[in-house]
Amino acid sequence: MKFFRNLVASILGFFISIFLIFIFFALIAALVSSPEKIIVKPNSVLALDLSSEMKDYIAKGENPIEKALGIEDKRLSLEQVINAIENAKTDENIEGISIYSPAVSGGMAQTQEIRNKLKEFKESGKFVYAYNDQYDQKSYYLSSVADSVFVNPYGMVDFRGLTREILYYKDFEDKYGVKMEVIRHGKYKSAVEPYLFNKMSDANREQILSYMTSIWQQVKEDVGVARSISGDTLTLIADESLGRNATLAKENKLVDAVVYQDQYEDKLLQVVGGDSHLVSIQDYISSGKGRLRSTAKNKIAVIYAEGEIMYGEGDENVIGNESMSKTIQKIKKDKRIKAVVLRVNSPGGSALASELIWRELSLLKQEKPLVVSMGNVAASGGYYIACNANSIVAEPTTITGSIGVFGVLPNINKLAERIGINAEQVSTNKGASYSPFEPMSKKFYDVTKEGVEQVYETFVNRVSQGRGLPYETAESVAQGRVWTGAEAQEKGLVDALGTLEDAICIAANLAELSTYKIRNYPNYEVDLEDVFNLSNLPFSINSKETILKEYLGEEGFRVYGLLNSIKKMKGIQARIPYELEIK
Repeated sequence: MKFFRNLVASILGFFISIFLIFIFFALIAALVSSPEKIIVKPNSVLALDLSSEMKDYIAKGENPIEKALGIEDKRLSLEQVINAIENAKTDENIEGISIYSPAVSGGMAQTQEIRNKLKEFKESGKFVYAYNDQYDQKSYYLSSVADSVFVNPYGMVDFRGLTREILYYKDFEDKYGVKMEVIRHGKYKSAVEPYLFNKMSDANREQILSYMTSIWQQVKEDVGVARSISGDTLTLIADESLGRNATLAKENKLVDAVVYQDQYEDKLLQVVGGDSHLVSIQDYISSGKGRLRSTAKNKIAVIYAEGEIMYGEGDENVIGNESMSKTIQKIKKDKRIKAVVLRVNSPGGSALASELIWRELSLLKQEKPLVVSMGNVAASGGYYIACNANSIVAEPTTITGSIGVFGVLPNINKLAERIGINAEQVSTNKGASYSPFEPMSKKFYDVTKEGVEQVYETFVNRVSQGRGLPYETAESVAQGRVWTGAEAQEKGLVDALGTLEDAICIAANLAELSTYKIRNYPNYEVDLEDVFNLSNLPFSINSKETILKEYLGEEGFRVYGLLNSIKKMKGIQARIPYELEIK
């Protein structure tokens, strides 16, 4: 037995040594080699595929091992995509844009922002064409902006309206003796509703229908203008699935022509009038076109707050109060930065972390104009950190509001009884305490409820003061209610509808700047410990998420993600009611 253990250890040691040697030589190779320069040739067409994961902003901080091994980061940054399209307007080598995006990974607000930028691109006199084998709703919404829309003869346009699905766990909890103890404030604060009921409440159904109707109205309006189709006709198309095959899609003016991909490429050649070259959006960005050049001395800082809000340091995927506070303090001290835009794309999270970030932003606002730009989601804690800005700009399809709080704790008392586990406690004092193996005591509930109420009152006060609203008015649009950007503007929670660029222009006007350059924050250092963590390498079994997704399927993985998110919750939460996935 000992022999086999030694043999396995020797083999494992051998492979680890080989791997480390490989990494060593790869790093040396990276130091002495230079990446191939991407050249954009004349008669080029920019190929826009937004299927890859999209974030508002990808912070600097390259992983040297990934760089050495030539592993490409395929993620897209909204900021770089917008800048690339802006640069393409005046790039004499770019004749037009071809949208070929089987899916769009970005959210509705991101998609709308890119779509608006494509409209600007068309106004420069250059063409925009779109082709897909088949269109889902988001890819069609994006592609409908094109001068001409094409589809494969065996394709379709999925245009059927919006649907939300929420899973309810109450019967599961009762059956297996596992439950979530919930304390909340806000009749619309339905983040915890699936653990309390086995069906949707009337209040939750009301708010979901309201914001989905608002988003769908925006989609119909944009598509209708682009395709010269009335709103009533689009409603009929959605109700009767009149894009369900290519023939019907053309008959109902959703597309201009039904062609195969090679025929579409021939059309591109005809439009360009010679040998055309497709350059992907990733390559165009890599050529340096993902940045807007400026020689101005004055700066506007754009702080990207993307992800859940959690107490602690934070990273590229999580908004941590510590890293955000450091970034804000650094910006406050930089005299060349004259104004700040906070780009929020967050469902919220820790109420404490949100308050700490709010405080730092409030101190910053005393010295420099602060404008908020809202992305896909700026709700609950995401709205908390935004509410004190000089001006708030949202997309019409942004999900925001959700001004409410809750606390949630797992409890397995019934399960423990069923399987014969008895938990006994010994305490030195009579203070409120909690055990997942015992029913929640009234004393613990009362103490926690008091904390939830206090946080809620503070939250509404922050909104009241920041937005210049009477407390009663702020409270009337709170209660955990979710709004779209368009609805939030009507309620006084948002000042204007527009893009990140619009927010930057407002910040420049407040700072009285005619010329400026943009400086993006935050940047994250790549820790050497993380660099040499094999699970962080894209080609390794890093992807426990990838493996789980393949094993559980999309729906199963979504449930896993929700439960995993609950596991990370600490303290009272100010977060959006659920994971928003509009189908």
